Amino acid sequence: MSTILQERTGTPTEVVAPELRLSLSHRLFTAVAVFAMVVGAVSVLGGLGGAIYTYQQAAAQDVTTPDDARFPEVPVRGPLSMWAQSDIITHHQLDRTEGRYYAQMEREVPMVDDAGEPVLDEAGEPVMGPNEARASWLDATTLTTSLGLGMLAYGLSAFAVAAGLVMLALGFVVRKLRSVPVAVH
Repeated sequence: MSTILQERTGTPTEVVAPELRLSLSHRLFTAVAVFAMVVGAVSVLGGLGGAIYTYQQAAAQDVTTPDDARFPEVPVRGPLSMWAQSDIITHHQLDRTEGRYYAQMEREVPMVDDAGEPVLDEAGEPVMGPNEARASWLDATTLTTSLGLGMLAYGLSAFAVAAGLVMLALGFVVRKLRSVPVAVH
């Protein structure tokens, strides 16, 4: 309920009654609390769902880290085992390519026959063919990228759960604050 007061100047001024202010404040606190709790619950459930899905997808691949990995002979399921597998793939690939990455290698190399002799064309020039060592980087990059995405998925899931818990806590605090008496002047 509002009343209209007339100041000394004769201009009417609207004043909101204290009961109406408390009612609006109570509804606003309730709406914010409910919204925060719903967003928090959805975020926690989404984060947990994402982590479970990532784990199941990794488990379906049935990969175990090799014995020379940082975590040897461990099933690749979580972010640390994914990191160890990605690291050892890169290490092995660098060993195969004499320490050179994809972009540092030639696209084509001289072809050799079964005896290890260079294959020459009619003009006596070496015949060039695809660099298989360079091409093997594509497989290694695909595998390490997939593992990196798995690690990222776990990180985002953890963030979603943490943010969701904060939102749930905020919702409960705001809900509790709505019942605190407010002084209206």
